Amino acid sequence: MQPQSRALVLSVLREADFRTIWCVGGLSEVARWMEQLVLSWLIWHVTRSPLPLALVLVFNNLPRPLCSPFAGLLADRFSRRRILIGAQLLNTLTALGVLGLLMLERIEPWQVFVAVALQGVVKSLEDPSRRTAILDLVGAGRLVNALSLEVLNNTLGKMLGPLIGGVLIETVGFSGAYGCVLAVHAATLGLMTRLRIPHAQGARSGEPVWHSLAVAVRYVLQSPMLLGLLYVTMVMNALAFPTRQFIPAIGSESLGVGAGLVGLLAAAESFGQLAGAGVIACTRRLRYHGRVFVGGSVIVLLMVTLFVWTPWYALAFALLALGGCGQAGFSTMQSTITMLVTPPAMRGRMMGLLSVCIGAATPLGTLEIGVLAVTFTVQHAIALNALVGFLLLAPAIALTPLVWQCVSQPALMVADDESVTRRRGAGEA
Repeated sequence: MQPQSRALVLSVLREADFRTIWCVGGLSEVARWMEQLVLSWLIWHVTRSPLPLALVLVFNNLPRPLCSPFAGLLADRFSRRRILIGAQLLNTLTALGVLGLLMLERIEPWQVFVAVALQGVVKSLEDPSRRTAILDLVGAGRLVNALSLEVLNNTLGKMLGPLIGGVLIETVGFSGAYGCVLAVHAATLGLMTRLRIPHAQGARSGEPVWHSLAVAVRYVLQSPMLLGLLYVTMVMNALAFPTRQFIPAIGSESLGVGAGLVGLLAAAESFGQLAGAGVIACTRRLRYHGRVFVGGSVIVLLMVTLFVWTPWYALAFALLALGGCGQAGFSTMQSTITMLVTPPAMRGRMMGLLSVCIGAATPLGTLEIGVLAVTFTVQHAIALNALVGFLLLAPAIALTPLVWQCVSQPALMVADDESVTRRRGAGEA
């Protein structure tokens, strides 16, 4: 690690407000991924069918296209601290309801689908508020480092959540595992009360909602960089990332392992993502963010194609870990590019539009894989999707400036860094 890169990372971590929001994000991810593994394994255990397993992810992402544009607008207009606390309160109450049904042994698949849909609402509310707050806390000059640490922290949650969930299912059953999920949600809610976030510099409160959203959409249509980014986002979330939802089926049927090793396999990509995010976090003055974004996408698609056909657990784990390295580049640069090329007053809405693209593509891709898996096999469905993903990346590389244009804005970075201290004085209670 170069001294200058290390200094940037350490300077971000020295910010108390950033450390708090960083820890909040980490705990939220632990609970989210643990919850997803427990509920997905429960559905697979009850139905043994890939289609209901797919519906867990489908219902989890359905609220995004509906909620995210308004969530981004809320992040631009209102107290992001209160938005985060309210969303987490909904998460905690939902987990309490699911735990009660599990303890009474009255849980049914439709109730699981309702619960994961509510979790999707929470995710839609949280993402624009938390990520725009990070930019306001650290400034554009340290945004890549801060978001890399955010990905690093989230990856730890993505790693620990399935690991803990799988072990708990095998040792204390579904009720005990979900009790742990509820405990983490409650701890996250308590930590959120310590958040201090600068006031949003967003849309005017008197501006009509639909006009405000239309302004953001027009801005995207005039920006080839954002158009390319949103296009690649939809391709990857439809054709590559749903693979993770079918790990319980692949682990159980193809690799012959139980909940504990399925949880470890679900955490595999996090090990690679952790390494990739660590490298990016130490990068100083990265110029071509789009190259990392597109390159990461290609790596993920390649590893997905190879993973579904391997008959060996160790090789499957290694391929998913390598795919995680690519996902680190994709995830970090997705948010970084979006916020660097967007005016400050529009960043919350733009993050909301990004979430809309994720939420629209993921259910369609996951449902399509589930239907194909019933007709053919899970392996054939996923491999076909990955091949289509490779073909659809070509227009983004050829027709948009993602790979060829530098998106760094040194003057803006310096100005933002100098203004961070002044803005922080107007922090929210």
